Amino acid sequence: EVQIVESGGGLVQTGGSLRLSCATSGIVFTDNAIGWFRQAPGKELEGLSCISGRDGRTYYTDSVKDRFTISSDAANNTVYLQMNNLKPEDTAVYFCAATLLGMNGDMWFQVRTDYPYDYWGQGTQVTVSS
Repeated sequence: EVQIVESGGGLVQTGGSLRLSCATSGIVFTDNAIGWFRQAPGKELEGLSCISGRDGRTYYTDSVKDRFTISSDAANNTVYLQMNNLKPEDTAVYFCAATLLGMNGDMWFQVRTDYPYDYWGQGTQVTVSS
């Protein structure tokens, strides 16, 4: 059984930091990319960042690349999202998802929201107060 479990969300003040964790099981970590997404109230799902479980290559969308850092611990099948300098507009439910890497291990799909990532977690709430 595949399990994707996010944790680490919470309430933080503007300018604060949080580190989200995405614990995976039931997948071959090194065959997958793990992506982070978020959905704010009344808004569409937004892709943020992804990392290759095979070689650690990363991708960031422009909106977060200067503040968020994705990393992985392959030994524990876990991916992290370090979020710094948080803003009220970062308030959202944050999800991680897993999908198989492309041929040759590439992540051509990045965090496109129209790409069908295979497995999703239930999400963790991040609230940034002003």
